[in-house]
Amino acid sequence: MDVLDKIKKLQNEKGWSTYQLSIESGITLSTLTNMFSRNTCPKVDTLEKICDAFNITLSDFFLENQSTVHLNKDESELINGFRVLSNKEKEAVKSLIYVLKKKE
Repeated sequence: MDVLDKIKKLQNEKGWSTYQLSIESGITLSTLTNMFSRNTCPKVDTLEKICDAFNITLSDFFLENQSTVHLNKDESELINGFRVLSNKEKEAVKSLIYVLKKKE
């Protein structure tokens, strides 16, 4: 897998320019521009920031032949909040979602 190609693919999916990726990731535009123009693989900490910007994990980034689900900030917060609930609380949340879906 070519890491830079994958980053460009993710940018295209989001409709982001390199400038937008810079804003979303907190990585300077010059760092990203140099990375792409010199065709150099980013360091792990840089790649982690890029993944955070796309709301994916490093393992999601390296998955091949599987579709990746991109979450917005609200969805990501909900999932992270759900993970820390007890089993009983998770069942209550799932029941609430089921009831709300039936209203549609």
